[in-house]
Amino acid sequence: MWNLLRDFRPRGARFRRETPIGPYIADFAWLSKKIVIEVDGDSHETEQGRTHDKARDAWMRQQGYTVLRFDNADLIDAEDHVYLEIEKTIGGYLHD
Repeated sequence: MWNLLRDFRPRGARFRRETPIGPYIADFAWLSKKIVIEVDGDSHETEQGRTHDKARDAWMRQQGYTVLRFDNADLIDAEDHVYLEIEKTIGGYLHD
């Protein structure tokens, strides 16, 4: 994901890795635009993982963040789709 997000850097995106936000640590965040991107592995597929993610996402949204979630498999099998989904979300903040 980091390599994919770095592709947006020349267009103005400033993502950081493992960024603290309140009581949580976001996998990737563009703090000034309040965009959070999470990459989920197997631990997120448990009942406890889904419950934690739901509460975390709700808290982030209450703070004004947009949260995007992708499975590890999405990055492996459909990286182009992930890129386009991110671009669609952050496109208004990018310059060409």
